[in-house]
Amino acid sequence: MDTSGAVLASVLVTGLVVAFLHAAIPTHWLPFVLAARGQGWSRTRTLGVVGFAGAGHVLLTTLLGALLVFAGMQVEGWIGSLFAWIAGGALILIGLFYLWRQRRGGGHGHVHLFGGHAHDHDHDHDHHGHRHDHAHHHDHDHDHDHDHGHDHGHRHDHAPRAARAAQGAAAAGAPARRSDIAVILGLFALLTFSPCEGFLPVYGAGIVFGWWGFLLLSGALALATVAAMVLFTWLTLLGIERLNLGRIEQYEAGIYGALFIGLGLLIIVTEA
Repeated sequence: MDTSGAVLASVLVTGLVVAFLHAAIPTHWLPFVLAARGQGWSRTRTLGVVGFAGAGHVLLTTLLGALLVFAGMQVEGWIGSLFAWIAGGALILIGLFYLWRQRRGGGHGHVHLFGGHAHDHDHDHDHHGHRHDHAHHHDHDHDHDHDHGHDHGHRHDHAPRAARAAQGAAAAGAPARRSDIAVILGLFALLTFSPCEGFLPVYGAGIVFGWWGFLLLSGALALATVAAMVLFTWLTLLGIERLNLGRIEQYEAGIYGALFIGLGLLIIVTEA
């Protein structure tokens, strides 16, 4: 394998690792587990929704990557042989930034394009420590005394009517479908408008390989992202809920930093 082939293989492996680790974070699969339980979805339907939302996540990241690759190819035509130094140096700087973020305790950051904020999953949760020291001294004797002689009439009057209404709604099926559609679209939006920002430097490293490299990296992004989301959703639905993924989330930035620095040095050594 020549040096270009070795660099491309390294970029692909880095892309697979970055995409898989990013999608292994619970924010990318736990909402689907909770939605499945709340909506009563089957395992097959849940995994189908995961794949659908994962496709949106991949699509927006790929579109951003295409813009980056297009701009990079234009710049590469202007600066020629200096591009490898610039690309490699940029990767090293990005890697150092991730290491710095890891150092300051921000292991995982996720950008929401239309959510108005970015967040790190290394919050200080002190503000959740609300005290609920209220003393609830209710006089229940009043309630019990008030119930007698009043409850039976309502039961005989409204229970059949409520049952008929419930049966009619179940037969129509419309409310359940509307609810499912709203939940599915919400999950799709949640993932779509939170692109995998960690994969963009991987696209940058692949600029030297043109659109062919872009297609390979997009395939790696789609494969690793959807595979991780489906895998961890499926394992949790099976009941394997004690998945120790906290360390991945805690050290995600550090892992990215080491990968990007190594990839940047490789590009400088082999392509410059």
